[in-house]
Amino acid sequence: MWGGCPGAPLPLTFAVVAWSMGLQLVLGTALAWLLARRRFAGRGLLDALVTLPLVFPPIVLGYGLLLLLGRQGWLTQWLPPLLRPEIVFTQTGLVIAAFVAGLPLMVKPAQAAFAGIPPRVREAAALLGHRPWSVFWRIEVPLARRGVAAGLVLAGGRGLGEVGLSLMLGGNIAGRTETLSLAIYNHVMDGNLACANALSLLLAGMAVLAFFVLRRWGAL
Repeated sequence: MWGGCPGAPLPLTFAVVAWSMGLQLVLGTALAWLLARRRFAGRGLLDALVTLPLVFPPIVLGYGLLLLLGRQGWLTQWLPPLLRPEIVFTQTGLVIAAFVAGLPLMVKPAQAAFAGIPPRVREAAALLGHRPWSVFWRIEVPLARRGVAAGLVLAGGRGLGEVGLSLMLGGNIAGRTETLSLAIYNHVMDGNLACANALSLLLAGMAVLAFFVLRRWGAL
């Protein structure tokens, strides 16, 4: 219970955001580096797909993911029935929703940071005997840390407030897939404005905290 609201889904919300931020750190950083440092066929398409959640209606994007990832989805239907993952209306679906929603906010700042590293720095590291993997971990990642950190905070904040994608993939099942944002919506629909106000203040406080963290990291 939080603020007099029974069953406030704080543990689920924090778990979803934590998992999505972990995915952002690994996959988002890798995508940012790839888009900043490599030229390949389909790069423009990949960049467009990463940016899509910024401009596409969340509910429509969520419906598209539902068609792709459901048990009879366009992607999962090629797997044997026993190997088809349970994604829709599960916490896994919520994590995917938060990850997709925050992906462009993670990739774009990190991509700009990687692209801003002078080529001569990488060349000097290579001349000193660093292999490509070592250059990435010991040179590029430390130099791009501000962009990566900023993207991680922005993506986490976006995932925290996600509604449209979470509604389609998670199903908004009370006690199972109801995140903090969905709980606010549900309380408003039920006329329980006291709980809606309390949870809204909590979510707003988290957003303000993320803002100050972002400002602090940006000043390092």
